[in-house]
Amino acid sequence: MPPAAHVSQSTPFRWSGIDELVYKDGGTTFRDVTRRVLFGEEHGNGVEVRYFEIAAGGHTTLERHGHTHSVMPLTGAGRCLVGETVYRLALHDLVYVPEWTWHQFRADEDAPLGILCVVRVDRDRPTLPTQSDLAALRRSPAAEFIRV
Repeated sequence: MPPAAHVSQSTPFRWSGIDELVYKDGGTTFRDVTRRVLFGEEHGNGVEVRYFEIAAGGHTTLERHGHTHSVMPLTGAGRCLVGETVYRLALHDLVYVPEWTWHQFRADEDAPLGILCVVRVDRDRPTLPTQSDLAALRRSPAAEFIRV
């Protein structure tokens, strides 16, 4: 059966029939993150469009991998790390994460952050930082931002 041509929101950022999923399996460090796959492999366009919601004070995993990310904040407030630079996020900004670049998203302490993220369906698994990687990041301007 082909995917639905239209899916309505039941409430803002909640889509009918689209499940809230666990952000990641164990083995990574993150706090208060959920994901929803809005468009996936079944749509046949080679990309997956996901909506991540990071609760106030929460953060995604610090990671890098061989595929790129295209991200747009849709709701809330927060910041992100791309490489060694931390960016304040405004709604509808565009964030490009190149391949093999350390990245992490954080919601502000008093507000959640909802982001739309586009990646290839066929992609590699994330790489977590080694102790050596963390030592280098802790010498960078991003040191105060990272959470592991």
